Amino acid sequence: MADGPTYLRIADLLREEIRAGKWNPGDRLPSHTELADQMQVSITTARNAIQVLVTENLVYTATSRGTIVRNQEVLESVVTDHIRPDRPQSAHDIFEEIARAAHREPTKEFSAKMEPANPEVAHWLGVPEDSWVLARTVVQFLDNEPWSWEVSFYPRDLAEATGIDSPHDIPEGTTRRLADRGHAETAHRDTLAARPASAEEAIVLGVATGTILLDHLRIGANHERITRATRHRSIATRNRLAYELGDDKGGNVIRHTLGISYRPGIPLP
Repeated sequence: MADGPTYLRIADLLREEIRAGKWNPGDRLPSHTELADQMQVSITTARNAIQVLVTENLVYTATSRGTIVRNQEVLESVVTDHIRPDRPQSAHDIFEEIARAAHREPTKEFSAKMEPANPEVAHWLGVPEDSWVLARTVVQFLDNEPWSWEVSFYPRDLAEATGIDSPHDIPEGTTRRLADRGHAETAHRDTLAARPASAEEAIVLGVATGTILLDHLRIGANHERITRATRHRSIATRNRLAYELGDDKGGNVIRHTLGISYRPGIPLP
């Protein structure tokens, strides 16, 4: 280990062990107490060493499981697949389709509630401020690892008319539900920004405050109205977003040239 503060030298050792394969994705590192005993240091020093690895996105902390080694794959999402009119029918939403193609196990924590539209949401949906809107929130996990945080907002009348005001997750996804109930989206506007995670986002995604996130806002509409606003936040270094535009024939030429026959998790260079 290099010279420097003890906590940095311990972090260096753990980092080297992770890269050497001693600790694999999903493995639990020693607890702060265990690490302090092993290294003959204080718990504070052990905690600071682990925090270095959290900041580097090599590990995350789970309340019930301790400090867990992160998977180092990059998950590529072709975000235009979600809104293709010819998208094949499926019992799974787009997140599950992407996860299973990457041979990862997807799970979710879901909630839904009616709430007054704040100025930002009101602007996105084109509704009066403080009018009731449905907020559907899902934290998505891959192999139990926090992956993304998505909140979708819908005008109350549309949510009630289509049944997406259900307090349960909708397996096929709300985009398909809207289309099945006669409110298919015909246009979308996507805004992407890279920015530091807030304290709340850091807690939800298991990262350090200030970690760079991808903040993806999609506004959907049909010919009459805005149907939804979806805000999807994910860790920038673990996600890659791709857009495929144009007809299938040209798209197949691109995919063939690039050697893309499926969309698994893609290892980091």
